[in-house]
Order: sequence, then structure tokens, then C-alpha cells
Amino acid sequence: MTRLILTFFFASFFFFSKAPALAGADSHIPSKQAKGAFFNPITDVCWNCLFPIHLAGANLTKKSEDSIAHKTPICHCPGGLVGVPVAYWQPNQVVEVTMTPYKLVSFGGLKLSTSGMKKRGYLKQKEQGGYFEAFYHVHFYNYPVLQLLNAVKFVCTESLASNIGISYMSEFDPFWSDDSWNAILYPQNFIFANIAATAACIPDCIASTINKPTDKFFWCSGCQGSLLPYQGFVSPVRGGIQASSLLVHRILAKLHHLFALWTYEEGNYCKKKPSPYPPKTAYKIQIALPVKQTVKKCPALGASEFNWGMMKSFPVKGEEYVYVIWNRAHCCVDPYKTAVRAAGVAL
Repeated sequence: MTRLILTFFFASFFFFSKAPALAGADSHIPSKQAKGAFFNPITDVCWNCLFPIHLAGANLTKKSEDSIAHKTPICHCPGGLVGVPVAYWQPNQVVEVTMTPYKLVSFGGLKLSTSGMKKRGYLKQKEQGGYFEAFYHVHFYNYPVLQLLNAVKFVCTESLASNIGISYMSEFDPFWSDDSWNAILYPQNFIFANIAATAACIPDCIASTINKPTDKFFWCSGCQGSLLPYQGFVSPVRGGIQASSLLVHRILAKLHHLFALWTYEEGNYCKKKPSPYPPKTAYKIQIALPVKQTVKKCPALGASEFNWGMMKSFPVKGEEYVYVIWNRAHCCVDPYKTAVRAAGVAL
């Protein structure tokens, strides 16, 4: 009970705090000296985040707990025999958050184009002594690390044919920086733009931080703020880690809203399903740049950055962010389908 009370207190404090926190607090327009780096799919990935691994409803990695239950001992999918359900986590996407337009942070800072100051992001204080606000661009990559490394042969693999490359760049999205169009496209923004809806995000903050994420508060990004609207403006800003992780959640939500991303539901080991909002139980995130997080467990969407983001950002060269997105992988290991794949025959 004492632990729960303390968690609630700190979650409330961090959620409503208006001052930039020590965890990546920035207080100026980003410098052009930030050069980016090359994302290394081996050393920049927290491989502990593969766990837990469930087989036939049993947890094979007892030191790691999942946010949903896996109790099904057998499974059956159309076109196959009875199989064994398998569940684990895999890194499938990479998201960049930057204030410099057309800059591929995870590819050494390569710039695809120049735009001057027209689309450049910013971080500034709203007024003297007031809160901070910011604007960032976001790039979303399909980057199936396990398949690229040939680490998984027949278990829960997907075709690479259409899974590699840049799927989204906010520079080409006119709605990412337009409040008026966002209000028209997403009228739900008005429903949740009130104090009651904001206060309801406090229990969501607690749940995500203790690795018990819930989808009851689908308009919330836990401790990071409101998931709505789906745009690059963040206000108030506690720091770069808070703002960037919120935008990671927003781009997942935007792509889910467009039905570009599908996930596995609890108890489903056959086929991904669409959903208008990203299920918090289907994702984990991990920061890879500017300072990689490869020791602690990957946090759920909306988890407090004070658990995992301390000292992961620094001024000038540490104000651009790369996140690895971990997806829940489910499959039904069917002896018939496994044999067919091993023979190289398409199902």
C-alpha cells in the first residue's frame, strides 16, 4: 500500500510538472552541430527486451513478466494442424525524433533535403517564467532487426519483401504541423481537451510505469501527456526524453488510425488485427540514441521517463532521438506449416 501511494504521488508530480526536468531538459533552439549517428542493429538494441518468452502458456524466462496472460497450451489456425502457441517480443521498427527537417538521425545525420528555417523545429518558453513548448519532426522506419540478422528462421517470422524502409516522414505530412486540419480530421481532440480527461491520465501513468499498461485511457500517453492531437507540437515540455517518447506514441497512434499498423490481440496466435489506437500491451520502446538503453527493461508506452530516461539526453549533440519499437510477436507453431516453410514452399 505504501509503495502504491508513493507511486501515485510521484506520478502526479511528474505528470503535472511544468518545469523542464533533469532528464534531457533542453532550453534553446537546437544547434546545427548535432550530427546524428549510425544505428547499430546489434549493439544499440536491448536484447533483454526479447523476454519474456512463452511456450504453450508457460513462461520460459521466469525473471521477466509480461503485461498480459498467456494461458493457452495449444492453438489452431486456418489451413493448419493443432500447434503450440509462442509469444515473445521483437524489434520491428525504428522511430527518429528531430528538429531538423529531412535529417536521418540514425543514418549518420544524412540530410535528404534542405528547407532553411521554414520547417525547423524548436523548443522555447511560452512566456517569462511559463512552461516550455516544442515542435519535432518524426521519421518511422520498418526495421525488422531479427529477420535482418537472420536470427529467427521459422518462429513468428514475417516476409521482408515489404517491411524494410521509411514508411513515414512528417515533413511530407501537412497535418503534422497544422492545428486547423487536425481539428477537422480528429474531432475527438475536442472531447478530451479538458481537465477531467487530463486528470484521468494519472492512473494510466501509474499503470504503464509498473508495467501494467491499460487501454482504458486510450487518449492518454501515460506520464508523457495527452496522446491527442496527432501532431508534432508538445506542450508543456518537461524535457527532450518526455517530448520525444510522447511523439513516438503519437506516430504509432496516427499509423494505427490509418490502419497502417496491426497487432496481435491477447490470446490470438494466428493473425494480426487492426485497431484505431495502438494497444499499449502490444508495444515496448527503447531509446537507442543519443545514449542507448541496453541494460534496463524496455518500458511500456507512457511509462515515466524517470525510470528509464535519466541521463539519456544532453545539450547540443544529444537533442535528437532514435527509438527502437518492440512489437509483441505471436504465432502458432504448427508442425505442418513449419515443415512446408523449411521446404521453401509458400503457404
